[in-house]
Amino acid sequence: MLYREAGDFKTSYAKDQQTFPIAFDRWGYFITIAFAFLVVPFLINDYWVNAVVLPFLIYSIAAIGLNILTGYCGQVSLGTGGFMAVGAFSAYKLMTAFPELSMIIVILLSGGVTAFVGILFGLPSLRIKGFYLAVATLAAQFFLVWMFNKFPWFYNYSASGQISAPERSVFGFAVTGANVTPAVSYLFCLCFVFVLAWAARNLTRGANGRKWMAIRDMDIAAEIIGVDPLKTKLTAFGVSSFYIGIAGALLFAIYLGAAEVGEAFDISKSFLVLFMIIIGGLGSIFGSFAGAAFMVLMPVLLKNIMVGYLGWPTDLASHFQFVIVGGLIVIFLILEPHGFAQLWRLAKEKLRLWPFPH
Repeated sequence: MLYREAGDFKTSYAKDQQTFPIAFDRWGYFITIAFAFLVVPFLINDYWVNAVVLPFLIYSIAAIGLNILTGYCGQVSLGTGGFMAVGAFSAYKLMTAFPELSMIIVILLSGGVTAFVGILFGLPSLRIKGFYLAVATLAAQFFLVWMFNKFPWFYNYSASGQISAPERSVFGFAVTGANVTPAVSYLFCLCFVFVLAWAARNLTRGANGRKWMAIRDMDIAAEIIGVDPLKTKLTAFGVSSFYIGIAGALLFAIYLGAAEVGEAFDISKSFLVLFMIIIGGLGSIFGSFAGAAFMVLMPVLLKNIMVGYLGWPTDLASHFQFVIVGGLIVIFLILEPHGFAQLWRLAKEKLRLWPFPH
């Protein structure tokens, strides 16, 4: 078997604490990244980009953000759709008010605005938690959607109430508008996913991540040993909202091109991202990707199999999707609360111990 630690010596503390201590994992990670950047852009077409690749990349960012807050810090949030709307409308206002501003800066500033809004709505977490915090963030979802619909300034007084992304380019390549190629939009989102996932991995393994997990496991004990609950919780809300705001900006500008807040960022978006981290695995960066991949690929597979091959009605196939998701959530919450990420860890552990698996 190839998956072995024999001969893989660690001669320093840094090597012992690295993200991928086994050489097989490191090489697999490097090959995956190289394949994603150097090969996939030449293989994808419009269908794969619009149906699978872009939704997977964008929702992966949103899932990582929510996982930082809920999985690592233990603060339940049902306002993801509203925070994605903040990122989308921030990107729209920045793109229309500052036409010369780089699209990369627009996306990052949109995440910063969303982080500020997330910290404001995270203030109740200092007094309430659990179910009551979930209700407070749900109120944030409805309030933000209402606000964007109520005040025409946010959509530049458009009669339809819809926002549309102006044409923008990065390094001479169009990233928004009608002239965007599948490879460019894919690589633009992939760069954000790569950098943000790398940053999240380092954050969760560092001092901030340990403080988040201490608050999650037992907040009173964490405060006794010196963890500041105010700073820790608000940091988690800020970082989480930054990621979710970037996902919302990318969803609007790169993927949709035009959006209406009541349809594109309703409560279903909040539950969709929450289902991703429950099925993929709470407290796991890999689980965020696994959950996003499952929730994006499953409807496509069901549509192709049930509607394309079996001839089922479209509405029946869509209802069957809810049955599968609901059943998996119940199964994972009862049998394996850490989702696909834990199953992946167990599989690797058995490979390491083969032929003596426990």
